[in-house]
Amino acid sequence: MHWWPGFAMFRRFSHESQRLMADPKALYQEVILDHNRKPRNFGRLDHASHRAEGHNPLCGDHLSLALNVEGDSVAGITFEGESCAICKASASMMTVAVKGKTRQDAQQLIDEFRAMATGELDCGSAPHHLGRLTVFAGMRDLPTRVKCAILPWHTLHAALNSVASTSTESNDDPMNAPIGNA
Repeated sequence: MHWWPGFAMFRRFSHESQRLMADPKALYQEVILDHNRKPRNFGRLDHASHRAEGHNPLCGDHLSLALNVEGDSVAGITFEGESCAICKASASMMTVAVKGKTRQDAQQLIDEFRAMATGELDCGSAPHHLGRLTVFAGMRDLPTRVKCAILPWHTLHAALNSVASTSTESNDDPMNAPIGNA
């Protein structure tokens, strides 16, 4: 017996949530699609204290990242550009994760995300601070897509270090990580 009108909808969402939690690939796809359709912190940031451009020549992704760092804290962060769904979702989730963090905490997230995406960090057994960003852990199995996911993080690293531009293929990029044949 249904005791309130929204019960059927609640059951549908409840079953959908259970399906997503039981199937990590379905959860990954749902999160990617959500952040691609409705990216968080997408747009311009006037009077940014730090800016960087990022480019992934393998996929054609191009991002502009703007930060407002006040003291030692990332008070504001936005991104713009043309990119694939994985890159846009990664940028969207990155901005949410980094906003309000210290520069040191942001750098820790950069390092952990890169390690997770490249298979160096096993989120199931090693301590980390990635939270919901672990939906990208499956990237390690898709070498050509790893660079799409880490481009926003490359760009954040560049911006925090006052480097105007970066590329996933740059030899002088301190985060350059050769991935298979990609």
